[in-house]
Amino acid sequence: MTLSDSLLIRPVTADDDLARLTTLIHCAYAPHALRGLRYWGTHQSVEDTAKRFASGTGLVMLDGADYVGTVTLRPPQPESSVPLYRDPSVWSLCQFCITPDTKGQGYGKQLHAYALDYARRAGARVMALDTAQPATALIAMYESWGYRVVGECDWRPLTNYTSVLMARDLGAADGCMGDTG
Repeated sequence: MTLSDSLLIRPVTADDDLARLTTLIHCAYAPHALRGLRYWGTHQSVEDTAKRFASGTGLVMLDGADYVGTVTLRPPQPESSVPLYRDPSVWSLCQFCITPDTKGQGYGKQLHAYALDYARRAGARVMALDTAQPATALIAMYESWGYRVVGECDWRPLTNYTSVLMARDLGAADGCMGDTG
């Protein structure tokens, strides 16, 4: 999908630089690490990045040749320990991030809208995600985009916090209301 002369969102390919994408993810999650939250994205390896993309459809957002964002869309996960993620109508987002130097420019909102449309076209009726319970600013952003808290899950010891589960209906056309910050 072309967004402007220089912005592009597309699926991850074998030609993508996973080391650069892993660095983007680490930088995007660094503020959470400074708050003591051990998101997987704060420390994952290049191999972990590849595995996470392979768990669904990895998307990248580029501004010219520069990666500015990424997200992985996961179809229903029949083997998940989280019942919501096993639901055949539910897709989920993970590893959603925008590089810190482009925050506030609407890139996150655009990448999110693209991901929702992609999942909707693939048959999803609900989009879900989980994030750290102490990450109140992230929770508020997702709420402004139409998500609501629907439960909790616990990924410890892979993380050091309890997560909130959030979900939103995919019936709405654009899926984004509010600013990404």
